[in-house]
Amino acid sequence: MATPDFNLLVTLDVLLAEGSVVRAARRLRLSPSAMSRALARLRETTGDPLLVRAGRGLVPTPRAIALREQVGQLVQDAEAVLRPVEKLKLKKLVRTFTLRTREGFVENFGPALIARVGQEAPGVRLCFVQKLDKDSTPLRDGTVDLETGVVGRATAPELRVQALFRDRFIGVVRAGHPLSQGEITPARYAASRHIGVSRRGLGAEPVDEALVPLGLQREIATIVGGFSAALALARASDLIATVPERHTGNLRAGMHSFPLPVATPEITVSLLWHPRLDADPAHRWLRGCVRDACADIR
Repeated sequence: MATPDFNLLVTLDVLLAEGSVVRAARRLRLSPSAMSRALARLRETTGDPLLVRAGRGLVPTPRAIALREQVGQLVQDAEAVLRPVEKLKLKKLVRTFTLRTREGFVENFGPALIARVGQEAPGVRLCFVQKLDKDSTPLRDGTVDLETGVVGRATAPELRVQALFRDRFIGVVRAGHPLSQGEITPARYAASRHIGVSRRGLGAEPVDEALVPLGLQREIATIVGGFSAALALARASDLIATVPERHTGNLRAGMHSFPLPVATPEITVSLLWHPRLDADPAHRWLRGCVRDACADIR
């Protein structure tokens, strides 16, 4: 089956509106002969004369009358699809965005982000869901609009990525803990009991690898799945939590934090989204809000 010429829809819409080959030609800036040829093609395509002579003018056939409203709507819809995106009107925007983040992000960056969004676009609602793994499926299938995290081998290659901030790991203990006073050496740090943080419950952390050349090893008293649980335990015990500094700022309030006594690599926390949303004005605006919220907290 031959593909129909959709340009004929515009011609038919004008012909039915004008009821005259001459006036339709003038409106479309065509010659009368070109418009007559277009009408002939329309008649052949639809199998109907569409416009027939009545005295000195043309009148639509029943089929043309039936098509008039439908064709007009199709042309309007096509023009809307091809029209450049209108300027985003944030005050009138009504939309829910889903963000998948690691624990600590909402507690640390959420207040500023929610306040900014509420002020600029009161009809926008943010839905935060917990990031339990690095699976990119939620971004691919559209159940998640934005995601934050460290880019790794499991990150889908087609995703758009923009760095938000760099972070480093630090040690955290309760107020009054023995490590809250005096110099913290590698040996003193390793000799204390620690909280391991792993979503899968296994695997060494970067600080463990840094201790190996010194012949030191941490004693892991317990393993938890996230930073907030690690800090809650450290706050109520003599255990040490090792967490990223900027990502856990508000979660560490009232606790004693200290630089690790061994060098560990910094991490880059990034913003990730699917390329189909790259040009969406509202999504682009939200990405800017997230970047600003993260930049404001040092």
